[in-house]
Amino acid sequence: MTYPEGTVHALLQTDLVTEATRTALQARLDAPAHYEPRFFDADTYQVLRAVAARLLPQPERARPIELAPVIDARLAEGRSDGWRYDVLPPDREAYRLGLGGINQAAQKQFQQDFRELNEAQQDAVVEQLAAGKAAGNNWMQLNQGRFFEELLAELTEAYYAHPLAQEEIGYVGMADVPGWTRIGLNELEPREPEEQP
Repeated sequence: MTYPEGTVHALLQTDLVTEATRTALQARLDAPAHYEPRFFDADTYQVLRAVAARLLPQPERARPIELAPVIDARLAEGRSDGWRYDVLPPDREAYRLGLGGINQAAQKQFQQDFRELNEAQQDAVVEQLAAGKAAGNNWMQLNQGRFFEELLAELTEAYYAHPLAQEEIGYVGMADVPGWTRIGLNELEPREPEEQP
């Protein structure tokens, strides 16, 4: 199901959304186009942005949802995402080693940093990482399969936490004041828009 463009913006202006939810979602909608990294150095941050663009490409968006700021801000503030694999070091170290390892794999295979590669080459490096076969010294200190899972999970969570991504999958759970009573198959609440062709 896809909702008409503007569904989220319209819902946020109603009394169907709690103030806490409205504040959180509006902040995501209003996030500035430019973000200055606070945890990663500028080059490592650009590697994270490039990896995010390959894992969750958004070619249909004039302005893609920026995912790297979510991870950088969390790490800068020393927050956990609530879990980690026991074979991985703490998140800050894991991300530094992992993103550095992605650059090492790109250098080994293509003699360039990851963000300088074309999309097909970047995909090849990411596929090696996902398969646990990426080259690089950092992978001797970091389980690349588990790091890839952590990275993919956090980027996916960041994407679907954004109101515009929720809108495109037909999610209007942010209209949380009245609760949800129609829970049967294809039953819509009165505030839910009809599916668009």
